[in-house]
Amino acid sequence: MESLPMENSNLLSKKPDVVERNGQVLNDEPSREPPDGGLRAYMIIGGSFLTNGLIFGVINSYSVIYTVLQQRLQNENVPNSESRASLVGALTMGTTFLMSPLSGVLTGLLGLRCTAVLGGTIAFIGLFISSFLVDYVDVLCLTYGVMYGLGASLAYTPSLAILGHYFKRHLGFVNGIVTIGSSIFTVIMPPLMEYMIKNYGLPGLFRLLSVITIGVALCGLLFKPISVVVIEKPPREDGFKALVKTIINVQIWKNKKYRLWALSMPVALFGYFVPYVHIKKFIDLNFTNVQDNLPLQCIAVTSGVGRLVFGILADKKWVNRIVLQQISFYVIGTLTIILPFVKSFPLLVVVSLGMGIFDGAFIALIGPIAIQFCGSAYAAQSIGCMLGLAAFPLSLGPPIAGLIYSLHRSYTLPFILAGVSPLVGATLMFAIRFQK
Repeated sequence: MESLPMENSNLLSKKPDVVERNGQVLNDEPSREPPDGGLRAYMIIGGSFLTNGLIFGVINSYSVIYTVLQQRLQNENVPNSESRASLVGALTMGTTFLMSPLSGVLTGLLGLRCTAVLGGTIAFIGLFISSFLVDYVDVLCLTYGVMYGLGASLAYTPSLAILGHYFKRHLGFVNGIVTIGSSIFTVIMPPLMEYMIKNYGLPGLFRLLSVITIGVALCGLLFKPISVVVIEKPPREDGFKALVKTIINVQIWKNKKYRLWALSMPVALFGYFVPYVHIKKFIDLNFTNVQDNLPLQCIAVTSGVGRLVFGILADKKWVNRIVLQQISFYVIGTLTIILPFVKSFPLLVVVSLGMGIFDGAFIALIGPIAIQFCGSAYAAQSIGCMLGLAAFPLSLGPPIAGLIYSLHRSYTLPFILAGVSPLVGATLMFAIRFQK
């Protein structure tokens, strides 16, 4: 594969933006090369690993909470109980990605560490309040859906952005290790959550999750960039323009390669969550006497493997990271299209294993690609803006697939359409190769 330069962004040939604090002008770009090792760097890996695991372990295991909420609503004869119960979890995922640009803004204003700690604190508060409101699903949409989603977003983006401050040669491998946390916790959390609900009820579960989430805030304390250097103060600009530049770095959108990548990703991700949301019902409709959770568990396990393997590949000089991500989307799209035509459960498990591997691949490449295009100083905002753009497609895909199913009583068309979107998104990424 043709190799992209490690630092090919026009941003990197410019002097970094400056931030004034306490009368001094600070440069947020590290003053020396990332060390690619050392005790603090390894602590950063551990903190980012736990942050990813704790956040997405809870989000990906929402089906456990959904079952309880849906049953409560049904017992109360509430109409559309499935839709209302699923809305709580959908809001969590949507808010997590939608608020990513805000996370990027706050990292420019407050720094990576403060933003991550703030996120962990908000997530803790949202879960703790939810423990007292389990009988009010509409309120849970705010406390669990929006508050926890906001906190998760503010903590997640810094956990990826900080890695570029400490690693360069092994950045892909480190991203693989960090993002594998969500896979491991997705396997661990469902049985733990089911045990808590069985013995302590939904309030007890939310309180346990809130205590665990304190760990996200504690991990955020580790996210301190290598160094901040004082530079000569430039001539004062207009107050409002200076404030905007301090908070929002519009320079990332002048980078054509980043712009094309950030606009292609939402297209690719439109159908991404459709199989994850609907595969269990698809199995119930088409197979009998099988473990309907097994395909999702297979996806979680092999996703972790994919993140590690493709993270290592991303560090190789001869590997083009964009092409690697394109391959991932092409495979995910193809397997999603094949899914409704699978009539054998063992074959369905094999398809799920393949989806998981390449799911892990594209996730592990998000951080390295953003840093490759925009540099470590701009990583938080570049990742945040891309995820923010992807929030609406990610959130709209599953309900649209559900609507199509309700009209046709078949998952064939929903899965085919879900598979087309990553194929289209991956194809759009070819335009990046023609940009200087």
